[in-house]
Amino acid sequence: MNKFQTGLLAATAAFAMGVGSAQADIVVGVAGPMTGQYASFGEQLAKGAEQAVKDINAKGGVLGEKLVLKNGDDACDPKQAVAVANQFVNDKVVFVAGHFCSGSSIPASAVYNEEGIVQISPASTNPKLTEQGFENVFRTCGRDDQQGPTAGDFLKAHFPGQKIAIIHDKTAYGKGLADETKSALNKAGVQEALYEAITAGEKDYSALVTKLKNEGIKIIYLGGYHTEAGLIIRQAKQQGLDARIVSGDALVSSEFASISGPAGDGTLFTFSPDPRKNPEAAAVVKSFTDAGYNAEGYTLYTYGAVQAWAQAVEKAKSTDVEKVAQALKSGQFSTVLGPIGFDAQGDVSAPGYVMYEWKDGNYDYYKD
Repeated sequence: MNKFQTGLLAATAAFAMGVGSAQADIVVGVAGPMTGQYASFGEQLAKGAEQAVKDINAKGGVLGEKLVLKNGDDACDPKQAVAVANQFVNDKVVFVAGHFCSGSSIPASAVYNEEGIVQISPASTNPKLTEQGFENVFRTCGRDDQQGPTAGDFLKAHFPGQKIAIIHDKTAYGKGLADETKSALNKAGVQEALYEAITAGEKDYSALVTKLKNEGIKIIYLGGYHTEAGLIIRQAKQQGLDARIVSGDALVSSEFASISGPAGDGTLFTFSPDPRKNPEAAAVVKSFTDAGYNAEGYTLYTYGAVQAWAQAVEKAKSTDVEKVAQALKSGQFSTVLGPIGFDAQGDVSAPGYVMYEWKDGNYDYYKD
């Protein structure tokens, strides 16, 4: 064998080893609105996934292999979400923590189902996501048909006789949540004074505020996101409308207070129990705090999604979608959210919703 042949053999062996080590990594993804008006939520998902992957890798990875994280920006746009899902397929991703918006998670889930990728959304609450019959789709958050009745019962109990307007932003999440709340209120014998749709992304809601003012509205229930909520309540107070916003889990962003200013004080919203208060999450929360990041909103719900998937893979001894899905549906997992499991549909077995209140730029559990 001459020197050329020897060198070629060595190079081939080195290349093969390099390919082998690259293939040994397990590729996972996180997807959400990394840009656009809901980018603060995308940041929550990205931070949660990044920290989870870092912590898991520090303990030896999954099945003895390191996790490699891919980041997908869907901007809460359905078409972009499908493009992200297809890119993940090309990247050989086996698990996705995401998406954030239900309007993104639902179309993306069809790609993941077709291509054999486990999806666990930390934030998409529209019931349809887990009702499509897909074995690979899960969520660590609750559902709008849990969240709506919680809001409806609260409104009836705390604001009897006050005129309520129900507003939604036409999205899968916003309209779904508004309709679930409306249904709960109507079943309880309470009829809303106004039911209106708005266009997300607008900056001027003065016409809506004028209409609310003319109707004597005291409670504005909004199915939508923190950006619109902040603008509406600020403009309402500026126009002399003494009303209060009540909304859902998309108000768990510090950006709400930045947009609303002091007008946002007293705003109420439903969200699952705050995982930052869990003893199981203390060390992880400290890691975020030490790094200068507040693990608010869906940060820990994303971290917990990665934890549950990783533990299911270890239990299944495989990243195969069918084996992992079966493990997720048959086990209990120790996470920053506490011990969780998933039912046959993929919905999480965890506490439902509680009411929060914004005050002085922060939110905490509502106290009578």
